[in-house]
Amino acid sequence: MSKRRFKKISDVPVQVQIEKMDHDGRGIATVDGKITFVTGALPGETVMMRYTEQKGRYAEGHMTEVLVASPDRVVAKCPVYGACGGCVLQHLSPEKQIAYKQTVLAEQLLHFGKVQPEAWLPPVQADPWAYRLKARLGVRHVSKKGGVLIGFRENNGRFLMDMKSCEILPPSVGPHIGEWREVFGTLDAAAEIPQIEVAVDDHRTALIIRHLVPLSEHDLQVLAQFGEQRGLWIYLQPKGPDTVHLLWPKVREPMSYRLDSHNVEIQFEPGDFTQVNMGVNRKMVDRALELLQLQQSDRVLDLFCGLGNFSLPIARQVGYVVGVEGDEPMVVRALANARHNDIHHAEFFAANLFEITGKEAFLQKGFNKILLDPPRAGAEAAVRILGALPIERIVYVSCNPATLARDVGILVHEHGYRFEQAGVLDMFPHTSHVESIALLTKSLTKRK
Repeated sequence: MSKRRFKKISDVPVQVQIEKMDHDGRGIATVDGKITFVTGALPGETVMMRYTEQKGRYAEGHMTEVLVASPDRVVAKCPVYGACGGCVLQHLSPEKQIAYKQTVLAEQLLHFGKVQPEAWLPPVQADPWAYRLKARLGVRHVSKKGGVLIGFRENNGRFLMDMKSCEILPPSVGPHIGEWREVFGTLDAAAEIPQIEVAVDDHRTALIIRHLVPLSEHDLQVLAQFGEQRGLWIYLQPKGPDTVHLLWPKVREPMSYRLDSHNVEIQFEPGDFTQVNMGVNRKMVDRALELLQLQQSDRVLDLFCGLGNFSLPIARQVGYVVGVEGDEPMVVRALANARHNDIHHAEFFAANLFEITGKEAFLQKGFNKILLDPPRAGAEAAVRILGALPIERIVYVSCNPATLARDVGILVHEHGYRFEQAGVLDMFPHTSHVESIALLTKSLTKRK
């Protein structure tokens, strides 16, 4: 048996010139003819870099010193930035982050879909700090570091960050991580709690505490007091998601957020999917409805509808809406949200939209406009079916430029749609994550 050869990684920093950025927010340099990805570096900079990995065709490293800085470089606000994996772009000014994300979107659209929009929409932005209302924080008992750690993983993904605050988490969470560590360090089950899921609505903060062993009476009392003293709702999760239950307070109420410009309140449970950035979400809903150019006579189909984040605001302006979602509990929540908002002309169905055939009953209801908000996998099966229907306007909200490009390419090249507009939604500031919105139209014979 032949022995696998590992190339030794030099620990000696080398000087490199950064040419551009990749889609993960890393600088790209060419060193000895090899593409090298440099974490923390910006285009136009000369930096010192230390290798972290050497491959046959490429190498990876991290910036150790800036020799010639880009004018776009700013001082990171977070004290553990660079080590923490929660953010990768705090060293780039917010306005340049947007420009970078639009470049990524344009490149992906051209590469994967062979398309470009006729016009670019202005970016949708909100406060880039304290924005993240949903997060999963790791928990680990590390004796060498003085007890319990709570936070995001390090940028190498192997260890949990030693952090006491976070600038992207909301005020009820971010400044208090150090205090939380002290409380969780007093638990009997301190070493058996791997995760805290955070959910923040318009009025309260909920924590779902995952625990691998039954909690003692001492631990239950400590956590209940923790919630009461800090105004937190404490949920426990002993096993799977269906085991989540409320510890404090004793009376359960649904969480909620309002979309005031549409007179809609969305209720949800702390483990439900909701957008992490409510400032951007509210503007995103406004932008989507503007692009749909809604009229009372419209019949609108909302695919991957979730809790009704788009469906219910749409229902305020049109005669009929159908929302479709693959997760049945979310469909139940959407129906409840329709009743909660006194909306009676919206229907919701559960269906696997990745295996859509065109024969589904909900497709036979004569829609003229569609909104799509799929997960990262996109909506290829759906757009192949929908593209053949008499749909005037399609608004596509995407969390993955590559699958958006593929799907828009199908609608343009196979079904004759115009790709009128696209733009960036800055849902995750300081990260390389690119969310976007696109408008596609087709001229049809006027409806009778």
